[in-house]
Amino acid sequence: MTPGIELVFILVVFVALLCLGMTIPFAITVPSVLYLVMHAGLPGLKGLGLVTWGSMNSFTLTAIPLFILMAEILQESQLSLRVYRGLSKLVAWMPGGLLQTNIAGCAIFSAISGSSVVTAASIGRVALPELARRNYSPRLSAGSLAAGGTLGILIPPSIAMIVYGTFTETSVAKLFMAGVVPGLLLTAMFMAYIAVHALLDPAIGPKEQGARTVGELLAAMVDVFPFAVLIGGTIGSIYTGLVTPTEAAAVGCMLATIIAKIWGQSDFGVFTRALKSTTRICGNILFIVYAAYLFSYAISYAGVGEQITEFLIGLKLSKMAFFVALFVLYTVLGCLVESLGMIVVTVPLLYPVLLKYGIDPIWFGVILVVFIEMGQISPPIGINLFVIQGIWKGKLSDVVMGTIPFHLIMFVLLLLLVIFPDIALWLPSGAKLPQ
Repeated sequence: MTPGIELVFILVVFVALLCLGMTIPFAITVPSVLYLVMHAGLPGLKGLGLVTWGSMNSFTLTAIPLFILMAEILQESQLSLRVYRGLSKLVAWMPGGLLQTNIAGCAIFSAISGSSVVTAASIGRVALPELARRNYSPRLSAGSLAAGGTLGILIPPSIAMIVYGTFTETSVAKLFMAGVVPGLLLTAMFMAYIAVHALLDPAIGPKEQGARTVGELLAAMVDVFPFAVLIGGTIGSIYTGLVTPTEAAAVGCMLATIIAKIWGQSDFGVFTRALKSTTRICGNILFIVYAAYLFSYAISYAGVGEQITEFLIGLKLSKMAFFVALFVLYTVLGCLVESLGMIVVTVPLLYPVLLKYGIDPIWFGVILVVFIEMGQISPPIGINLFVIQGIWKGKLSDVVMGTIPFHLIMFVLLLLLVIFPDIALWLPSGAKLPQ
């Protein structure tokens, strides 16, 4: 059996395991081990110990549990309710009312959590009961929260960017910087769409007044202030070059604990629940990372990466045709594989090809994250759809229909990034930051 046929067989096994309901880490690990045995026999398994150690022995990956812990402390201490309440006074006067607050709240929480699921769940739990009470459009309510949650992996810190940077040996700090402008631009595009929709169809929700007095305005700013301190202390310290992303995550955990004690509900029970949730989430993420390293080791052992690179370069596709092929690939994968799975399965195979085409790895990291965002609100396994549907207890079909306009907006952002790559690159260009 030729290496190409072996790889196709392994990918078929991977897809079959997913269809049978096996989780991503096992669905990657099983065919990877099988591929090693097929290609090199039992002696090929001798390197598993080294792969196991090497996959976890990473200073950069330490940022993942720390950023997750920071977000979980804030969520368990009920501070997400406070930021939503403050933002409702600051932005709800815009056309669309509390729907605008959904997007703004997700954007701010994204700058803390690094996870789209955590962002969608945190803001969704607070927003959906209030939206239902005020008779907002159910579809647009659910769609705005599911789509707004995806900002959690574009606006830094981003767990997806940390994993991508680890695999490609790209500066995570520069990846974070590259995600700032596209993240803010996508936030503005989401809010603009909601405003236009509200002006054309006022029935989607009541007209909100926002802060009516100076006292209410000041109270709203006080509610948002803790998050401004946390964002400035973590992301700001990275951009100024004072700390690495991992060190910034540690600073963020310390600040989150202090902020939760001062402004939220903080006790030993809150901290314990945050630690338990962090352990569960990180166990899943790092298992996926380990499986990805094993997959990368398997294809490197067989020399498949070089063969794929030579094959794709031999097709002599233009750079635009290559982008179109990537768009089709990630659109399909987004409907079948969750976010980290998309990274760990494709990046080891495609990264050498990207370098041959002269594609900037930082720019591609942002493009990849936008593709992942689209996948997280794409049926049948778009995880944000199920997060919001589970909180809302409404119809999944309504959540899906509510996200369709936001899909189109993300596609527009992709086009803008392809036409104007400096949207992502101008901020990190020339920056000398710690890795």
